[in-house]
Amino acid sequence: MYEGVVQDLIDELGRLPGVGPKSAQRIAFHLLATEPADISRLQEILGKVKEGVQFCEICGNVSEQVQCRICRDLRRDPGLICVVEEPKDVLAVERTREFRGRYHVLGGSLDPLSGIGPDQLRMRQLLARIGAEEVTEVIIATDPNTEGEATATYLVRMLRDFPGLTVTRLASGLPMGGDLEFADELTLGRALSGRRTL
Repeated sequence: MYEGVVQDLIDELGRLPGVGPKSAQRIAFHLLATEPADISRLQEILGKVKEGVQFCEICGNVSEQVQCRICRDLRRDPGLICVVEEPKDVLAVERTREFRGRYHVLGGSLDPLSGIGPDQLRMRQLLARIGAEEVTEVIIATDPNTEGEATATYLVRMLRDFPGLTVTRLASGLPMGGDLEFADELTLGRALSGRRTL
């Protein structure tokens, strides 16, 4: 352990997602060796992010305005909503350039062991949107892990009674360039059940 503020810095950096103790230590020592002007710029940007970034009142994506650019874009199909867990997932779908609808960010996934239930997520807001807007399809794009699957199952149960609403789930299966011999049973099973006619 290091003394005083150096250890405090390492501890705080270690609280960031994906930053373990070794990475936190490397970042801390990098910051100690950085020019004061660069540190000031970092402090300024962190302050601007905390003060100027908010969550879109419609979809929950990050935005510098009350509504994000996607919700303000009149060229987007308002009848098509892609439900994702986090704002970073919006960017992942946008990079495909295949989706022209709008989004709904839940703010996480169901995880009862961590105390995250439906009330901690933006599920009520999704139901209100579907009831108020002319939504024809909801695409569930939660992560293909235990929590994401539980969230998707819960959403399907909630949404199946809306008249005229189609609920779909992103296909999952083998990645491009992957080898069958290295695929786990669950992934290969999903690829088989989700096969399509050519």
